[in-house]
Amino acid sequence: MTDQNRDRFRTAARAEQPDPVLLCLLAAGEHGPAPGVSADELLAACEAAFDRHAGAVRRAVDERRPTGPEETAALLAAVLGGRERFHGRQSDYRRLESSLLPEVLRRRRGLPIMLSLVWMEVGRRAGVAVHGIALPGHFIVAVGGPGGGGEFVLADPFHGGRLLDPADVEHLVAAAGHAYGPELLTPAQPLDIVLRVLGNVRAWAADRPEHARTQLWATELALLLPRHPAQLRLERAELLVRMGDFLGGSAEMDDYAQILDTFDPDTAAKVRQEARAARHRLN
Repeated sequence: MTDQNRDRFRTAARAEQPDPVLLCLLAAGEHGPAPGVSADELLAACEAAFDRHAGAVRRAVDERRPTGPEETAALLAAVLGGRERFHGRQSDYRRLESSLLPEVLRRRRGLPIMLSLVWMEVGRRAGVAVHGIALPGHFIVAVGGPGGGGEFVLADPFHGGRLLDPADVEHLVAAAGHAYGPELLTPAQPLDIVLRVLGNVRAWAADRPEHARTQLWATELALLLPRHPAQLRLERAELLVRMGDFLGGSAEMDDYAQILDTFDPDTAAKVRQEARAARHRLN
């Protein structure tokens, strides 16, 4: 991604109402568009795809006239999960493309959070309320009320839009090792969605050392968000060292250690030791 596009990502992240779809499209540009396709052309193609899917939903709404959130969710499942075949499989967790929104639109396959983003954006363009719900370990959507106070139903875009009852949700949460509470159904905030998407990219690359550069761009974009875990600075520093930038990485470790000094001096000392070891690798 060029500096100009990173500036665009930074600006979009600091907008009064950040657009998670735009941010995820810009982030996917780090992986690079197809040969001969510019970043603007890629964005335009994705916009057109969203408009096509939203048009299909609007036509279905006009034909069926759903009377409540359950009928609306079933309609979305029929259009997006059925006719348009947006869904996921376990094998998608092993593919970087499953976290890149343009590829998800093209393949109609992806991780739960990416398919939920598709539902959210298509719903927005079609005039249907769809909110992202960031359950631990599995992202789903609410069709209807959250945020507006009305009735809603929960659906799982990863499984084609299958409707979820309370027992289903409790099972998903328990499978991730957490206790269920109603606060988990609070709509996810836009920047939290983007941070989670970038976290998925980082986790995918961390398991594959040959993709350190992918982990690096995901980490650097996460650092451009107004709110992010401070430890991402150490992750970036360690990646720089792994990729051979010993001076740059060690300098960032020293800066991070200064942040830790006031509340975690023991960890600060360990980070400084890492920095010294990185500099010694220059000898």
